[in-house]
Amino acid sequence: MPVRQPHPIEIRSYEILRSRVDLTPMPPLWRAVAERVIHATADLEYAVDLVTKEEFLKEGWAALHAGAPIVTDEGMVAAGISAREALCHAGDPAAARMARAAGITRSAAAVRLSYSEVGPGAVWVVGSAPEAIFEIIARRVRPALVIGMPVGFVGASEAKEALRSSGVPQLSNVSEKGGSTAAAAAVNALLYHEAAER
Repeated sequence: MPVRQPHPIEIRSYEILRSRVDLTPMPPLWRAVAERVIHATADLEYAVDLVTKEEFLKEGWAALHAGAPIVTDEGMVAAGISAREALCHAGDPAAARMARAAGITRSAAAVRLSYSEVGPGAVWVVGSAPEAIFEIIARRVRPALVIGMPVGFVGASEAKEALRSSGVPQLSNVSEKGGSTAAAAAVNALLYHEAAER
């Protein structure tokens, strides 16, 4: 992967961000993720809303840079991941058929289809569907990392709490906010970190 050259606007955005919140006490990967999510959302509250462990992020980082697949719950998350292709079965007609046949949501069906394709060790990224998180947990997909940041008032906080309680390597946030932009930014932070380290 070539060394990434940030745009001057991005550089200035980071300067402003760092003048408003001090994230230097955070471990390196957690700080990189927090800064990228704040940069992408202009929401300083993510500095205290994100929940993870540095060792989880190290596992995810190592997996990504070893070529592990990235699986997303929706096309918007996949579109926001700029450095790599991501797998997303949310719009797949097979997911719709499976959902109808099994009496589950399309998001849950997409997790099943994706897992049958990628197996264990993938990085899973959820920015929209709480049901995807519950299915990831139920399927025991043995991920390298789950970035679980669905947004909304119905089920999002509960899904993120279930993810944190599951023991799965994860990055999530406590509040009801989140979404595709924040979730994709977290993945991008891990992908870009290699370029910054070279």
